[in-house]
Amino acid sequence: MIEKQILKEVLDTALANGGDFADIFIEEKRSTAIGCEDGRVERVHSGVDIGAGIRVICRDATAYAYTNDLSRQGLMEAATIVSHAAQGNKKELNLDLRTLKPLVDFSFEERPGDVPTGRKVAVVEAADRAARAVDAGQIKQVIVGYGDVVQNVTIANSEGDYVEDERIRTRFLVQAVAASGPTIQTGYEAVGGLCGFELFKSCLPEQVAETAARRAVEMLKAGPAPAGKMPVVLAGEAGGTMVHEACGHGLEADLVLKGLSVYAGKKDQVVASEEISVIDDATLSGRYGSYRFDDEGVPARKVKLIDKGVLTDFMYDRLNAFKENRGSNGHGRRESYQHKPIPRMGNTYIAPGKTEPEKIIREVKSGLLVKKMGGGQVNTTTGDFVFDVAEGYLIRDGEVGPMVRGATLTGNGPEVLRIVEMVGSDLGFTIGTCGKDGQGVPVSDAQPTIAVRQLIVGGTKHGEPNGKIRRI
Repeated sequence: MIEKQILKEVLDTALANGGDFADIFIEEKRSTAIGCEDGRVERVHSGVDIGAGIRVICRDATAYAYTNDLSRQGLMEAATIVSHAAQGNKKELNLDLRTLKPLVDFSFEERPGDVPTGRKVAVVEAADRAARAVDAGQIKQVIVGYGDVVQNVTIANSEGDYVEDERIRTRFLVQAVAASGPTIQTGYEAVGGLCGFELFKSCLPEQVAETAARRAVEMLKAGPAPAGKMPVVLAGEAGGTMVHEACGHGLEADLVLKGLSVYAGKKDQVVASEEISVIDDATLSGRYGSYRFDDEGVPARKVKLIDKGVLTDFMYDRLNAFKENRGSNGHGRRESYQHKPIPRMGNTYIAPGKTEPEKIIREVKSGLLVKKMGGGQVNTTTGDFVFDVAEGYLIRDGEVGPMVRGATLTGNGPEVLRIVEMVGSDLGFTIGTCGKDGQGVPVSDAQPTIAVRQLIVGGTKHGEPNGKIRRI
């Protein structure tokens, strides 16, 4: 996008008044969004966003400026602005800007730009019809959303690294609202990945829609959830909301170094059951949170954060790695060129165990089975959380019983990881946009089926169940 010689001049200007490190992030992002509501496609939007962000790190401080003027003059003006925040002697640069190679590569079968808008609209309309066909009488509203993003980035820094990368992501979601008398319930399902339009070869839009609509309709017939302390089985298909929110954010290095994480000061200590290993791996093929390079030009890699219950590492960007005199492990991410990079998750998951999921359920005398997590709140400083259950069932004598609604899960993330008693051999992923410091980035998270000895379940019915997990 920009000649290397100009990038060298920009970096040299950024460090003209001193500083320890400088980099430039140049982005061209093309996106398409299609929305359908009330049976009509009401929004077809496409756009292009182009710009550059320039950063200088001086000791523990960061200066950042961005511009959508990619001329030499525009970039030099932004570099001059950030240079004034640095102190010390001018850093002489003799950059070669060597092109880095990723540790992993990805391929895309159907690039969004090669797919006519009509085909994209067709999958949205097909999903709308499929959702309404589940129950024409009870499905009152269907919202379908399609989106794709093609992001081309160029990254160069004062250490002589040069990266060119392309990221293509496609996502698809369906929300269905069902009503019967005064009772209203909502079902939601979303799929997506680091991929093009080939997403719909493995995730048929009609199936996504039917899953959301059936969940809404079945919830109309669900009974009240029990309340109290009880064993809880989190199914693999529930996805990794728990590990992402109640554990993952606390393992991001900036929160750790600020003392805002429950895991601060616990490196190499036992923080979870020996059944638990937590990994963040942005190199997974096709996953929504995957990337070849992070947004600082560091190659993505698999990072084991908790190994058989022992805290082994955190997720680092360059700034927080500098503070600890170590290297980044590829977790510096940003929403766009308008944002500075911070430590973020990519694909975070609990590693699968060896127990069959069906056996885990059989070992629970009575409790709650969670098949779909809803929204919630987490305090990263303490690890305390409250989550809604979007789809849950009673477990009675080791068998899945009736569906219940209105359940919430309350607990503490680190404590929950300590009382996990069984870990399944499956692994289920969910996708989302993770928010932090006003920035949103695409992520996925996952977990196998896990049995938690006891959680506080909030509901509207008291006294049932009050069981135990039978040890294998």
